[in-house]
Amino acid sequence: MPVYMYDPPERFVAGSVGQPGERTFYLQATSQGRVTSVSLEKFQVSLLAERLDELLDEILRRSGGSPEVPAAAPAGLQDDGPLDMPVEEEFRVGAIALAWDGDENRVVIEAQEATEEPVEPLADEIPAGGPAVLRVRITPGAARAFAQRALAVVAAGRPPCPLCGLPLNADGHVCPRQNGHRVSA
Repeated sequence: MPVYMYDPPERFVAGSVGQPGERTFYLQATSQGRVTSVSLEKFQVSLLAERLDELLDEILRRSGGSPEVPAAAPAGLQDDGPLDMPVEEEFRVGAIALAWDGDENRVVIEAQEATEEPVEPLADEIPAGGPAVLRVRITPGAARAFAQRALAVVAAGRPPCPLCGLPLNADGHVCPRQNGHRVSA
């Protein structure tokens, strides 16, 4: 039950490996030569990015425009670089939790290993024998930059069909809107 803590990471990004339609998605944290990569589903990357933006928007709203919380990703924090290679998966993510640490003005992101027995998210003590956990603490600006990149990574996949919205494959696709049925894989 390893716990990977980054407070703060030098780099925290979402990325993918593989061709559109066959990509594996990762969260990757790095600091002082240490790299932790955890795999997750595309929808988890998208949801994490959306929830981060919602959390920061709510903090901005409640604070009346806190100078520590940017409304958009600061240009200097943009990270379009590839994942650090080789990507070695530490675990597969089951649950993700977010929190705002108002004392430190930091966003806390925790990704827990997919297990039958998840533990209390963001707990001070993680029980021995519990799931592996990746926990990062980042600035609001870094969180905005993470969310911007994560949404771009998700959008870089297969383009949607203009009729039905399902992903278009390189070899075509059977559109249920055109012929009334869909071939399942």
